[in-house]
Amino acid sequence: MLTLFSTECPKCRVLEHKLNQNNIAYEKSSDIQEVIDKGFMSAPVLKLGDDYMDFVTAVTWLNEQAKMDADCDSCKF
Repeated sequence: MLTLFSTECPKCRVLEHKLNQNNIAYEKSSDIQEVIDKGFMSAPVLKLGDDYMDFVTAVTWLNEQAKMDADCDSCKF
């Protein structure tokens, strides 16, 4: 499951928009204490399984997902 930890800041809204744009299912959480406990000092944070990603890492991951989806589209009959 993918979880977006958000404070509704501008970066949070950008990451949420990218998730929606790529049709990636996620749940949204405002439980910022969980990510503070993991050592993060700013939002947003994206959690995938047991892995946590800061904004830059999450955007990079999303861009890779979009590229993989585009590559797969060219393989369809």
